[in-house]
Amino acid sequence: MTVRVVSRLVTHLCVLFGVLLSVFPFYWLVAMSTQTTAEIFGYPPRLTFGPELLTNIRSVIHNVDLIQALFYTVIVSAASALLVMFFDSLAAFAFAKYSFPGKSVLFVALLVTMLVPGNLSLVPSFVLMSHLGWAGSLQALIIPGAANAFGIFLLRQFAAGSIPDELVDSARIDGAGFFRTYWSVGVPMLRGGLAFLGIFTFISAWNDYVWPLIVLVNPRVQTLQTALSTLNSVYGTDYGAVMAGALVSLLPLIGIFIIGSRHFIANIAAGALKG
Repeated sequence: MTVRVVSRLVTHLCVLFGVLLSVFPFYWLVAMSTQTTAEIFGYPPRLTFGPELLTNIRSVIHNVDLIQALFYTVIVSAASALLVMFFDSLAAFAFAKYSFPGKSVLFVALLVTMLVPGNLSLVPSFVLMSHLGWAGSLQALIIPGAANAFGIFLLRQFAAGSIPDELVDSARIDGAGFFRTYWSVGVPMLRGGLAFLGIFTFISAWNDYVWPLIVLVNPRVQTLQTALSTLNSVYGTDYGAVMAGALVSLLPLIGIFIIGSRHFIANIAAGALKG
């Protein structure tokens, strides 16, 4: 065997090992969701599938209002993703392609907010939601995250490198205002960045646990993560049901990623070819 063949073989084996290492936690989650608690904690660990999947799912449905929690979670995640994509792209386009007084200072101030840990804002945010009368409602999960510094920074860098100034100047010459230029020129050129930001925001909102646990004081309004947390008990936890609930919460995210990833991967590949 030549050195080139050996090198390719080693590379493929390393990639295969990395893939297996990444997939194994998901496989083990699926396997545990088909077992009883006793089988999960048995030794040696059982890595094969069991017959208890439907039983565990029925236990989740019996103890948690799964359909309502899924519905609320979809609303919060989708609304958060759409609002973040709109407001962040609007601000990013302005920062990247327009000049206005205080632009540099505002952008630096925006970046500074990224250095502040999110946990520091939990108490002030809860007090604000309480004063607005939003505590216990879905607005408290959607509105505070309608725009964020990370998304603006990401799309600003994306817009600066992918939107030619000539297109923006042409739109201005044709009499297009800011919003028309943003919608006709900026949005089509930012599809890759918007797809990534939308998927990232949707997954973050879907998996968020701490903020919904704090602000959703109404037990009849719960997202999927907070609803599934009620399966844990100080008197005993059905870990098979917990794993089945985690599996149910994970499947929609896989579908969203598969659907959305095609758009931003194709856009990034097109940008690489142009470069």
